[in-house]
Amino acid sequence: MAKSIYAIGTLDTKGPELSWLAGAIRACGFSVQVVDVGTLDNPKGLADISREQVLGGASLPSSEHRGDAIRAMGDALRDFLIAENSAGRVAGVIGIGGSGGTSLITTALRSLPIGLPKIMLSTVASGNTAPYLDCSDITMMYSVVDVAGLNAVSRKVFANAAHAIVGMVQHQQPIESTKPALGMTMFGVTTPCVTQIREALESDGYECLVFHATGTGGRAMEQLVRSDLISGVLDLTTTEVADQVVGGVFPAGPDRFDALIEKSVPLVISLGAIDMVNFGSLSSVPACHQNRILHVHNAEVTLMRTSADENESIANWIAEKLNRGNSSWTLLIPEQGVSSLDSEGQPFHDPTANDACFETLESKLKTSSNRRIRRVAAHINDTSFARVALDEFRQLMAVNTQAKSGDSHVNKD
Repeated sequence: MAKSIYAIGTLDTKGPELSWLAGAIRACGFSVQVVDVGTLDNPKGLADISREQVLGGASLPSSEHRGDAIRAMGDALRDFLIAENSAGRVAGVIGIGGSGGTSLITTALRSLPIGLPKIMLSTVASGNTAPYLDCSDITMMYSVVDVAGLNAVSRKVFANAAHAIVGMVQHQQPIESTKPALGMTMFGVTTPCVTQIREALESDGYECLVFHATGTGGRAMEQLVRSDLISGVLDLTTTEVADQVVGGVFPAGPDRFDALIEKSVPLVISLGAIDMVNFGSLSSVPACHQNRILHVHNAEVTLMRTSADENESIANWIAEKLNRGNSSWTLLIPEQGVSSLDSEGQPFHDPTANDACFETLESKLKTSSNRRIRRVAAHINDTSFARVALDEFRQLMAVNTQAKSGDSHVNKD
């Protein structure tokens, strides 16, 4: 099936600009589908794919509520592009827009698989792009001048964007590794644990992808799980949940763990660094927390010890997620500490606070033969804990491999 580059914009305000961009791509010999996602006047005849096709029969909120209309169109575009890509029709995607168009289009681009070429040519690409990118691999390109007419500068920038998406599509790098990839979460305070496990699994023939648990790290890992690029996960450092619940700067986000459960990847999960919430410099710590136990990690990072009440809330958050679906997982509880700061003589050592998390998980999680909680009489960075994590993960992978082999045999017969 022939694939096309999808060029997306609001034709009611960016019609000539998007048409020019599409023409520059076609001049390079590539098929283009111009997609209209406008929410105002409807210029008929300019789009290959109309806004009505994107909406799939749904209607937009009143134009008086432009923000609501943009959000609705962004959601519709996301669902449309996922379906088009699943059908094998998308070679790459390029969008153009101002702040509203950028928000609308990147909502959809973030949902597409890692590795699929995607460019957003935008007037806001020189500012804070985190809300638009999150953990995706969108390439943001600054338009320099507003996307409002064609002139000597805009033509040059648009041409560069057109040639960039053509180059990405024409010279895509294949995934060359023949090793199954695993996802692992790590913080500096859980590095000894994760390093031991990573080295052992690499010896087993796996390719281990380690993600820094800074909010975007966990979400990036789950995006790769959704893209079927990760076949198993050791989510040993779940500190992002502490920031999500308490209000730190590295929050997990509301969708954390969802992809792991939905995709049913073999999963070993633990409680690495749930003893801490992350803030910026010491002066950035909210006034309500100034009397808490604080540890200055460096000039830009201050850590706050979680309390028993906060740990109970963290456990409830995790339990609510893991109780969904029927996927297999093992939760490991390191009884003697969850980070290098949480051991005898260290500033965050607080067994009572930890027990609030451990006991809540044991009371709230719905366990079964393939969804287990295991207490380990060790610190998370001890070699004995790493051995248990390895044993549990290898067992889960073996069961998963056997199940897939059985499915393949049944389908073949």
